[in-house]
Amino acid sequence: MTQTAAPASTASRIERDSMGDMDVPAGALYGAQTQRAVLNFPISGRPMPLAFVRALVSIKAAAAHANGALETIPEPAARAIAAVCGDLLGATDAELMHHFPVDVFQTGSGTSSNMNANEVVATLASRKLGSVVNANDHVNASQSSNDVVPSAIHVAAALALHSRLLPALAHLVETTLAKAGATRQHVKTGRTHLMDAMPVRLSQALTGWAAQVQAAMDHLKTVQPALQRLALGGTAVGTGVNADPRFARRCCDALTEITGLPFQPGADRFALMGAQDVAVAASGALKTLAVALTKIANDLRWMNSGPLAGLGEIELQALQPGSSIMPGKVNPVIPEATAMVCAQVIGNDAAITIAGQSGNFELNVMLPLVARNLLESLELLAGVVPLLADKAIATFTVNEARLKEALARNPILVTALNPLIGYTRAADIAKQAYREGRPIVDVAAERTDIPRADLERLLDPARLTGED
Repeated sequence: MTQTAAPASTASRIERDSMGDMDVPAGALYGAQTQRAVLNFPISGRPMPLAFVRALVSIKAAAAHANGALETIPEPAARAIAAVCGDLLGATDAELMHHFPVDVFQTGSGTSSNMNANEVVATLASRKLGSVVNANDHVNASQSSNDVVPSAIHVAAALALHSRLLPALAHLVETTLAKAGATRQHVKTGRTHLMDAMPVRLSQALTGWAAQVQAAMDHLKTVQPALQRLALGGTAVGTGVNADPRFARRCCDALTEITGLPFQPGADRFALMGAQDVAVAASGALKTLAVALTKIANDLRWMNSGPLAGLGEIELQALQPGSSIMPGKVNPVIPEATAMVCAQVIGNDAAITIAGQSGNFELNVMLPLVARNLLESLELLAGVVPLLADKAIATFTVNEARLKEALARNPILVTALNPLIGYTRAADIAKQAYREGRPIVDVAAERTDIPRADLERLLDPARLTGED
């Protein structure tokens, strides 16, 4: 870093912007516009997400490369801007975020955050160059908050999806399929409406989970290319005023070099600036994933329930004491954490949906909210998915005795006799077995003329799963 975080101090300096003088903390790298935003929006105490800030700084570096090459700004200023952006990106998270204090709940365009970045970079670049680098004329050259902030949302989300969430989901699918292979021999009572139904293999339930996650992955992958198309070059309203027509391509090429992920100018900047349809679609895909993970988490909790008074079909890994008052109690903490993450993601999607409706003519005016919620959803899911894979699915053990006990008493197996004796007679046999608490094969042997050996074959739970 060129500048480390300054200690807290009551000392201040005077900075000036188009509205006049402003007292700014003496050690702050930012200037008057950032300080105005700090004073105007003391709302949540939550700054913009780290991933957004890093994307924003990356865009400033890419813009400097493009502007220097196009001679839009002096080459020495361009080099200084690019260099200090590299320093900022190499800083620790805490060092970087110290310089970006603007609240999420700010101006709907995110102008305050864009100017925050412009001011910080300008201060550092001026020190490096030994002459004035201007936040607006140099760092923000060929740009507007109105194209930069939507682009930063796309860049941050694309990077998080590519580098964190998709690999985590691939690991979950691989882990779940491996567990399916290891549990294929276990047959359990199937359940519909939470009531006993025909038998299934445990592996069939697991491959179903894996298919859900894979489908969610495929859905997310279809959104990835759209996230990599950026509004850069649109400047104020999408027309590209004050930007060289070559700027967008040059900037995206530089951004590709910086991030390692291919970015390109969007085909229609008016859509990318006036709407947030891509972010809404990405959030919708994340919500679909959250719904799938909730189903998986709840299945795990139900199968683990008990262990004595519940289903007790599996035993999840014991990770921590489950009660402050009941000794020996252990809870399904990883599925519970997963369910809470999914609830938050679904809530974030509702807010993003409303925010996506807030495009007024040439600009969406809930951009910071979109950034915050979309990136939080990506971060939360990327964090919890490996835990679900490694500390719940990979490590649970199967209670084979409990599975067999339930199967032996499951009258629903009589369904297999429907073609031979009809639904009504089969229902009578099932009801008697329920009423008397007896194995279905014993009652069927008494109530039909089917040889017992044939009944045992016909009612074999493993055979009824449809797999040899």
